[in-house]
Amino acid sequence: MSVVPDLRATDHRPGRRRFGRSLSASSLLAVAAVLGSVPSGPALLSAQTPEQRYSDWVRPGFRPQEYEFRRNRILDGLRATGGGLLLVPSSDGLTHGGTFRQLEDFWYLTGLEVPQSMLVLDARRDLSILFMPQRDPRFENPGRPNDFPGRPLLDDYQIRGIGGADDYRDITELEGFLRSHAGAGETFRVNAGAPGEVPDPVVPLIGSLDATASLIRRLRDDYPEAELANAFETVARLRMVKSPAEIMRMRRAADATMAGIRAAADLVRPGVDERTLQGEFERACRAAGAQSIPFTPIIKSGPNSLWPWRVLAAHYNRRNRGLQDGDLVIFDVGCEVNGYVSDVGRTFPVNGAFTDVQREKLLVSTRAAEAVIAAVRPGVTLRELTQVAYDAIPDGEEPYMQTPSFFGHHIGMSSGDPALLDEPLAPGMVFTVEPWYYNHDLGVSVFVEEVVLVTADGAEVLTDALPRDPAGLEGLVP
Repeated sequence: MSVVPDLRATDHRPGRRRFGRSLSASSLLAVAAVLGSVPSGPALLSAQTPEQRYSDWVRPGFRPQEYEFRRNRILDGLRATGGGLLLVPSSDGLTHGGTFRQLEDFWYLTGLEVPQSMLVLDARRDLSILFMPQRDPRFENPGRPNDFPGRPLLDDYQIRGIGGADDYRDITELEGFLRSHAGAGETFRVNAGAPGEVPDPVVPLIGSLDATASLIRRLRDDYPEAELANAFETVARLRMVKSPAEIMRMRRAADATMAGIRAAADLVRPGVDERTLQGEFERACRAAGAQSIPFTPIIKSGPNSLWPWRVLAAHYNRRNRGLQDGDLVIFDVGCEVNGYVSDVGRTFPVNGAFTDVQREKLLVSTRAAEAVIAAVRPGVTLRELTQVAYDAIPDGEEPYMQTPSFFGHHIGMSSGDPALLDEPLAPGMVFTVEPWYYNHDLGVSVFVEEVVLVTADGAEVLTDALPRDPAGLEGLVP
């Protein structure tokens, strides 16, 4: 961050001279020109950073035909469940210093990383309309034109070739569009994030609403006469099944995550702290092609390993413990490659050898995982896999196992992709299998997590190249 100093009073200490008045703009430029730091005269006036274009910044996407296929499938699903207008908001673009990441449904259906926009899928008219700002507000700052040279959006026709929506309109037209359709009795549809009725979000006294909750709140306040319906199941059924191009990205994310775990495991030894392992994991992931980390790596040892991530994250200093001889250290980590993520877990003995009790409990977790993986095939449901896991867990160990899910979750654009527990598995679905074991009585916690792809006749474990058996895990620790 650059700061222009105020030359009017640069030093208030006794005995130091203070400037009595500010230098004029022309005087400042003359001084700078003498020092050789900036051009003077006409050269200064003509220096201007060229206007930026979206195509200069965007990461690789899919072919326009893939986005068109996805939108058409959603439109088919909407018509089959009552029609209406599906409203899909983008991110607001306010990243608070973090790298911008588009909201998943908008990204999935358009391929665009633009802010403050809305995709509308009109089931009755078989139409997709993208409402966008004329210009990207993040690239505008009249006081600093060289640093913020502007970026057109709505009138950039290269953008229209990426996602291929049917119609593009100014975002300022959206409210009038919604008002006219509400008056005509049109049903508004939103992805509420879970099955069931659309909730009624309440603005909290502390905190804020996410983009979808904010949209729901405005629709209810502004168009109380309009019917509001949930499109979660329609969206989930499509996003649960990954295309070959999506699966390719998920393979790369799994490979990068495994490379990161191997690199960090090579540093595991007494005296090393958890954040050192986190740093090495992230370095190796990025070296393997990952652009970002989808969630803060969960690397926890000894007593820390006994607590879920939300408990540990409640206190900053609970994420930097030094490893000790006899500890276990758990990795629950992932990385992102071109918008698709991985989520992998392993448990290592800090001194390179599991105790008999640690080995026994690790096998409780791995045997449950292997039973679930062996049962994966098209037609099986996630609820049925839950029962498979319980059947593989000794009765006395069940109180210490993660419940009540199927010991995993769908992944894709996030580590919690939308899923329906009673939807039969189909080729192309990708989910994790992660039977957690937390035994506070013994002070032992162990964990394995695999990424599983449903195939035509069973399952492929995308993370199978990373050992999960006790001997293999011991072999990764120096």
